[in-house]
Amino acid sequence: MLEIARIREEKDKIVEALKVRNFDAQQVVNAVIETDAKWRDKKTQLDEIAAESNKLSKMIGQLFAQGKQEEANEAKAKTQDLKASEKTLKDEVQQLADELQKLMYEIPNVPDPLVPQGKTDKDNEEVDKGGVIPQLSNAVPHWELAEKYNLIDFEMGVKVTGAGFPFYVGQGARLQRALINFFLDSARDSGYTEFIPPFVVNEASGYGTGQLPDKEGQMYHVGEDDLYLIPTAEVPLTNMYRDVILNESDFPVKVTGYTPCFRREAGSYGKDVRGLNRLHQFDKVEIVRLEHPDNSYAALTEMVDYVKGLVTALGLPFRIVRLCGGDLGFTSALTYDFEVYSAAQEKWLEVSSVSNFETFQANRLKLRFKDADGKKQLAHTLNGSALALPRIMAALLENNQTADGIKVPEVLVPYTGFDMIK
Repeated sequence: MLEIARIREEKDKIVEALKVRNFDAQQVVNAVIETDAKWRDKKTQLDEIAAESNKLSKMIGQLFAQGKQEEANEAKAKTQDLKASEKTLKDEVQQLADELQKLMYEIPNVPDPLVPQGKTDKDNEEVDKGGVIPQLSNAVPHWELAEKYNLIDFEMGVKVTGAGFPFYVGQGARLQRALINFFLDSARDSGYTEFIPPFVVNEASGYGTGQLPDKEGQMYHVGEDDLYLIPTAEVPLTNMYRDVILNESDFPVKVTGYTPCFRREAGSYGKDVRGLNRLHQFDKVEIVRLEHPDNSYAALTEMVDYVKGLVTALGLPFRIVRLCGGDLGFTSALTYDFEVYSAAQEKWLEVSSVSNFETFQANRLKLRFKDADGKKQLAHTLNGSALALPRIMAALLENNQTADGIKVPEVLVPYTGFDMIK
């Protein structure tokens, strides 16, 4: 959520910047400024009445003590009138505050100047590329390999739960676990503290990181308990710091965690959802950083380099794209997506997003720090997939298939205990 002071001071600049997202913010920004002005006016009136009421309350006792009963009674009557007005104003102030909050939730984050203009993922900007695309004859897609080698049982998942909830079996389960452990160990070695967070969160946590109200329809909701299954570990890991005041010396805060992730993926259909391409439940290791505003973009570069190291270690051909305005997430100021090449499907598969949210999440979270002068400022938050497993698994199976079986990347062998799936 943008800061209200920033909207007041940089109204035209914000409206212009949000055009990169193909978002016309003029109307909602005007409504925010108008509602904020009304709120501040009513709040001033409320404060004045409260001060006058307190002043009279103190006078009443003094007047009675001085034997000025008539004046004291007049002051009491006036106090009752003020309290009635105070109650009305409190309701008006709260109503305006709620209205202002709702309007603020409609405004996405202001994109960084590096964000290119564009409407769809076709307008994203490639910034890096690496690895070698394997030249395979008669390459078999991962869903057929999974069945041939008894690695993943999609039909059992449909039977037990529904489409998008596969069973991993035998060596497939071990390969999945190997990837999780490799990613977690790599994060630990890079200075991230590991957490195992809850897999469900409350509504405040959803609002804190921006999944609510923007992505409410994509989250699984446990109605009776009013809890949400997490779509990513970013939500509980970042919300650990909701309503927290850090010291400047605490930066950088680097945390990681493995969780299953749950997404309804409403509206997804067709060949792009086949096999592991799009699931309702999948595993992911997430990295989250809290940074001083002066260092957040240097941290973003570090995180991109870190994820690049992971896909390189797995021997996967990859490319990195900078998301255009039309493809940029609601809460992000700048995002880099990682894609790996699928040899059998002959296309690029997204496996990671690394983003800087600047103060957008921190403002919702009330996540602040004390600077050297003791002044409280909003921190910057960042996160990245490191990595999401389904499409990594798909690319590993497809790209490493041979006549004798599927080769396991050397870096995973200590975790799997085998170097070939036969």
